[in-house]
Amino acid sequence: MQSYQQALAEASRFIKANDHFLVISHVNPDGDATGSVLAVAHLLRHLGKSFTLVNEGPSPQRFSFLKGFDGIINLAEQPVNHRFRYVIAVDVADEERFGDIGHLFAENVELLNIDHHPTNTRFGQVNVIYPEAASTTEILYDLCCHHFRQALNQDLAEALYTGLLTDTGGFRYSNTTHKVMEMAADLLKFNLEPAKIAQHSLETITMGHVRILKIALDTLTFAYEQQVALMAVSLDAIKQAQAERDDIDGLVGYPSKIAGVKVGVLLKEMKEGEVKVSLRSKDTVNVAEIAQAFGGGGHAKAAGFTYRGTLDEAKKALLAKLEEVFH
Repeated sequence: MQSYQQALAEASRFIKANDHFLVISHVNPDGDATGSVLAVAHLLRHLGKSFTLVNEGPSPQRFSFLKGFDGIINLAEQPVNHRFRYVIAVDVADEERFGDIGHLFAENVELLNIDHHPTNTRFGQVNVIYPEAASTTEILYDLCCHHFRQALNQDLAEALYTGLLTDTGGFRYSNTTHKVMEMAADLLKFNLEPAKIAQHSLETITMGHVRILKIALDTLTFAYEQQVALMAVSLDAIKQAQAERDDIDGLVGYPSKIAGVKVGVLLKEMKEGEVKVSLRSKDTVNVAEIAQAFGGGGHAKAAGFTYRGTLDEAKKALLAKLEEVFH
C-alpha cells in the first residue's frame, strides 16, 4: 500500500506535469468541498496552469466571501462545451457524488482523487486518500507544505482554513486534533480574519432557513427509546417556506443535539421519488456503515445516502436498518 507521503508526491507530479484541468467536488457542496475547490484553483493559478471550476449545481452563497467563488461554474445555468483529459476531484467519496458532469470527461481522462472519506472508492489514476484528516483541505495543506510552500498566500490560506473550520464544526468535533490546531495556527499567520470566516460559514442563517426549520421541527419524531431523532422536509415544505438548497443545510444538526439522542436524521425530498438522507452520530454508532448499506458513504459521525422512493419509504427502510444497532 502506497504511503501518504508517496501519494502526495504523486499528486504533485500529476499537477506539475499536466495543464488545462477540470476541478470538481461533490454535489450539494459544503465548506470543505468549496474551500478545497478554491484552494486547488489558487494553487494552479500560482503555477501558471489553466483550469475550469465546475459543480453540477449552485455553490452555497455563505462561502461567497472566498476569493474566486464567482469562478465556480454552475452547470445547471451555464453549460461547458469542452471535454477535459485532466481532472482533479476533491472531497468526493465516489463517482456517483460527481453528479451529472461525466460528459465533461475526455475518453482518455486521468483523475487525481484527493479526499478524506474512509468510504472513498479510489476511482482515480492517482489517489490521495487520508481518512485521518479532519477535512480535505487538511490534505491540500499537507500537499502545499511538502511540495508547493511558495504557493501559500492569504487567498489560499483562507480557502484551506474555511474547509477545516466547517468540517470540524468550528473546532468542536472529535476530529479536532492537535494537528488541526497547528494547521489553523499556521494559516492564521496569513492575516486571516477568523471571526469573519466563522460568521459567514457557521453563524449566519437566512430567513429561508428559519422558515424551513419551523416546518421541519413539526415533523420531529423519535425511535428506539429516543436514541434516534428524525426530521423530514418535503418538496411541499420547501415550496411553502420559499427555501433554497442553502437554507436546508444544517438542519440535520438539530435532532442530533438533543440530549440522549445517538443518531440524528434528516430526510429531504429532492424530487419526486428521490430522498436525500443525512445522518449524524455523537456516540459510538458508525453512521458511515449505515449509509454504505444504502449505497452511500461518509464518516463515522457524519454520512448520507440517496434513497429512491418516498419520504415514508425512506424512513421505514432506515429504521429497519437501525434496528440492527438498537435492538
